[in-house]
Amino acid sequence: MPGIGDPRFERAVVLVCAHDSEHAMGLAVNRPAGGLTVPDLLRRLEIKSTIRVPADLVLIGGPVERERGFVLHTDDYRGEHSLGIAGGMALTATREVLEAMAGHAAPPRRARLALGYAGWAAGQLENEIKHNVWLVCDSDEDLLFDGDHERKWSRALGKLGIDPKRLSAVTGQA
Repeated sequence: MPGIGDPRFERAVVLVCAHDSEHAMGLAVNRPAGGLTVPDLLRRLEIKSTIRVPADLVLIGGPVERERGFVLHTDDYRGEHSLGIAGGMALTATREVLEAMAGHAAPPRRARLALGYAGWAAGQLENEIKHNVWLVCDSDEDLLFDGDHERKWSRALGKLGIDPKRLSAVTGQA
């Protein structure tokens, strides 16, 4: 929501990847990491590509553990430590998925690499949703994986039938 009060999440589109009674974890999918691309990161990690790796921007997944990488991808790739997510998605945080993306194994059909994640303690996310800090919509592949990071927030709102120009952080009482 506008006026979230935390610049790290202003206009963020976050996919909740894990959620249970103890915690919630998600990745922002619309925050590029200052021009860093996946091929750049693979080179830094000394992972040689055997295929042409798309120059997708690496994302800032959230403020927690920003040195740790996570790959959100379609579930046609499943590593030993992949976490299945609803809607045909999976999340993997191992070097193996990076090697697959570089062509060492069958890569996922679509993937986004993010550094860091967003995390919530028990009941925190539910409380924030209850207090209208977050709006919730269904995810879809194009919203998650396309490169139009500037418009993802307004597109997510559009899925809810909300015009971002008419959305306000100010509320009233009736």
